[in-house]
Amino acid sequence: MVIEALVFYVFAAIAVLCGVMVISARNPVHSVLYLILAFFNAAGLFVLQGAEFLAMLLVIVYVGAVAVLFLFVVMMLDVDFVKLREGFLQYLPFAGLVGLIVLVELLMAVGGWIIDPTLISHGSEPIPALSDTSNIEAIGSVLYTKYIFFFQVAGLVLLVAMIGAIVLTLRHREGVRRQNISQQVGRTREGAVEIRKVESGKGI
Repeated sequence: MVIEALVFYVFAAIAVLCGVMVISARNPVHSVLYLILAFFNAAGLFVLQGAEFLAMLLVIVYVGAVAVLFLFVVMMLDVDFVKLREGFLQYLPFAGLVGLIVLVELLMAVGGWIIDPTLISHGSEPIPALSDTSNIEAIGSVLYTKYIFFFQVAGLVLLVAMIGAIVLTLRHREGVRRQNISQQVGRTREGAVEIRKVESGKGI
């Protein structure tokens, strides 16, 4: 029990420290690396809680896809982060207000749990009471039955976000010939073929 508590505090402390370094590091590449380390520590916390499926999902999806993709985007795009941070101070009051609201909500949640420890048991149990049900089977049975509508909506939101990111980052460079499908399909014989009569011995 002491070892589990020690490992939990180590993972939690490193995760919190990496979260602070993500927003405080000046180099965006270092921020992404700290984010990946924070994901790994969060996966370790999931393993300690018995949610091995969520831990592997966090490592495979977020570390293996999202964070690495973001790292390559940051490294390949020539983004002037100094210019982006010039207006940081003017958004500081709004950021402080949002942080204060989040802090109040966390204190209310922790305070309610301290006042009434049985409050957490009033919510819906995500895992069935069957002892022979695995973690993956329990999550799948709840996700694809009770929360199927929210799952589909989340998929549509991610699809729209992906399409929007592609559209916003699409750059048309000058001097590069691109394929125009509609122009190719709409070509006629008059616009594509030119017949010339060449006299014998004179050439074109």
